[in-house]
Amino acid sequence: RPIVDHIKSLGGQVLLNSRIQKIELNSDTSVKQFILSNGKIINGDVYVIATPVDILKLLLPQEWREIPYFRRLDKLVGVPVINIHLWFDRKLKNTYDHLLFSRSPLLSVYADMSVACKEYYDPNRSMLELVFAPAEEWISRSDSEIIDATMKELARLFPDEIAADQSKAKILKYHIVKTPRSVYKTVPDCEPCRPLQRSPIEGFYLAGDYTKQKYLASMEGAVLSGKLCAQAIVQDYEMLAARTQRFPVAEMTVA
Repeated sequence: RPIVDHIKSLGGQVLLNSRIQKIELNSDTSVKQFILSNGKIINGDVYVIATPVDILKLLLPQEWREIPYFRRLDKLVGVPVINIHLWFDRKLKNTYDHLLFSRSPLLSVYADMSVACKEYYDPNRSMLELVFAPAEEWISRSDSEIIDATMKELARLFPDEIAADQSKAKILKYHIVKTPRSVYKTVPDCEPCRPLQRSPIEGFYLAGDYTKQKYLASMEGAVLSGKLCAQAIVQDYEMLAARTQRFPVAEMTVA
């Protein structure tokens, strides 16, 4: 909510449940408008796509697909990831105020949110948030199977506090989020395929953890990509203002 309030305070709008159905082009292949799935049309002087790379590839107009900048995106393919939230009946002792990498082959990273995040702070009970990946073999399995596998791995990480059969720490509740296509898979030669935030299409920009920045696919990378995207737009301001006759420079809009 604070982000929404901030955007609105600057004159912006936030539209929920408004998926882009089509990127419609002008005769010169620049963006004419975004057409949403509800029929609404979004016009702007600057257009930014900040979706995961696989969604971007689905939205690409046919006229852009053979441009090398966009064609290289084929090398970036999202992989299935499962996020797991576990609320326990007690406070785990061997957790820290940090995101931790795991030695488990299934649980890549985890954090005790009751310690690391003030919104989840609880002095008496731990709430673990875990990334279950690689998840190709698990994305279609039931929640109970995923929880059982997770508890077996946690029993290895916390042998004094967690048992696979929950004879030690017990789960009070859990929540599982499955993302069939999440962060791109890091494979050889994929780094040169990450696009700059400024595309070869005037007025069209990209943001997202897969775009070119110093981090791998991560929340930190996504935030940095947004900053780099904003910088590119500011640097191109005069060019963007000159190419549009619809609005005065001071009223340039970003969609």
